[in-house]
Amino acid sequence: MESAISQSRPGDEPGADTAVFYRHVLETLNASTVPFLVGGAYALHRYTGVNRHTRDLDIFIRRSDLAAVSAALRQAGYDTELTFPHWLAKVRANGVYIDLIFSSGNAIAEVDDAWFEHASDDEVLGLPTRICPAEEMIWSKAFIMERERFDGADILHLLRARADQLDWQRLFRRFEPHWRILLVHLTLFGFVYPAQRALVPAAIMDELIERLRRETHSAAPQHAICLGTLLSREQYLNDVGQDGLRDGRATPLGNMSERDIAIWTEAIPRPNSH
Repeated sequence: MESAISQSRPGDEPGADTAVFYRHVLETLNASTVPFLVGGAYALHRYTGVNRHTRDLDIFIRRSDLAAVSAALRQAGYDTELTFPHWLAKVRANGVYIDLIFSSGNAIAEVDDAWFEHASDDEVLGLPTRICPAEEMIWSKAFIMERERFDGADILHLLRARADQLDWQRLFRRFEPHWRILLVHLTLFGFVYPAQRALVPAAIMDELIERLRRETHSAAPQHAICLGTLLSREQYLNDVGQDGLRDGRATPLGNMSERDIAIWTEAIPRPNSH
């Protein structure tokens, strides 16, 4: 399977002009020596062999390196915009763009040193790169549960392809204190691939199920909190707005400021009015 993955490429490869843009940005970053990782469809394909439309290129960097990355790209003739201050910048050219990602939309999956310590050497568009670790991909994707997008299938494909190579203890630690989300996806794995459910270590499932048992028999939190906003920026707005529940994204519960939340909410796509 390894050779088949390395010889095949993500579906719907970028057009010639887009590929030139992607390559130039990768070459610029390679020359800058600022650490970066490639994620998204390219990394998913590398780990699983799953082909998917590559709408853009996802580059992961530390938040502290954004200024250096922007300077290197500016010197190469590109402007970057800080699209969402809590997690994402973009570099654009001729109607296409590259995402510069330093956290996640819910501000949970911050890109830290461990992403780079456990990254894999690879090649994208013929250039040497490093790709995001599978564990961190699972962690960051696990919270994406919008009406129009759910990354659960990506997670299950990563688990199926990489279970025997995952650092399960590191993955487990990544989900603290959101261990229920990990349990959700591991439970789904056993449903989707019943004959391969043993790929998930029994000790991990036992620990999660025991936590669930203990929590079920303990007292509920005193404060009315909605953590659904960590999963969807739109579907739980009534809960935190109309119903007055505390927003699980907002500090000190989460990692987002009120301004971050307002900008992120304002950017929700609206249906076309007729």
